[in-house]
Amino acid sequence: MKLDAPVTGGPCWTELGTSDLEAAKRFYTELFGWRPETDPRQEAGGYTVAHLGDAAVAALTPLYQESQPVAWNVSFAVSDADATAESVPAAGGTILVEPMDVFDIGRFAVALDPGGAAFQLWQARSFPGAGLFNAPGALGWVELLTRAPEQAKAFYTTVFGWSVSAAEHYTQWGIGGADFGGMITMDDKFPHEVPAHWLPYFAVEDVDDTARIAAEAGGTMLMEPTSVPEGPRIAVLRDPQGAVFGVYVAGEEG
Repeated sequence: MKLDAPVTGGPCWTELGTSDLEAAKRFYTELFGWRPETDPRQEAGGYTVAHLGDAAVAALTPLYQESQPVAWNVSFAVSDADATAESVPAAGGTILVEPMDVFDIGRFAVALDPGGAAFQLWQARSFPGAGLFNAPGALGWVELLTRAPEQAKAFYTTVFGWSVSAAEHYTQWGIGGADFGGMITMDDKFPHEVPAHWLPYFAVEDVDDTARIAAEAGGTMLMEPTSVPEGPRIAVLRDPQGAVFGVYVAGEEG
């Protein structure tokens, strides 16, 4: 990711909705060295922020609804959550959760793109988002997996003003000249029941070692460590509760 801080239109935060918060804390602390802090307020619902040093890097939360899947979610920074939410249906998407305030730290909404991938809007007040990107244990790339790539291009360029650069086998997203993510078209290799989704990638010092630790801690390798031609070494992993995420070697982001 060429972004090193939250910017309007770009990814600013990622959070895990999990069926076992305490197990998730243990797993990701072992994997990334995170220091999780759970908000003690009852109205916070167990919301837990993971830190590296003094920097907030991600969140872990219980599942708030029975229909909510165990999954990582990606938030994109916006200057006006209400105005952006209004633009989503006009561009072919759907609003799942209307804009609402989160204490005094910001305003958020949850949406689906035309292909069914969920994402979040974040209008910052006192909390801008992650305080660290691209360093080991921090978010470094976000990837859309979709069965509707052309609809996705039209949607995200309309809603967020992203740029699109397409290599032979990979499309990259950018904002203000800085690429921060990509898109993969889901083909027959993906089981039909796997929905379109956003996949966060975390930077690590050693992909192979991280994948080994994840497997020993009860996780699963969905894609074993692989060196991408003219790209980074990556792996795609699934935590013990079923949430999928990627890792790549820090310093080799696109």
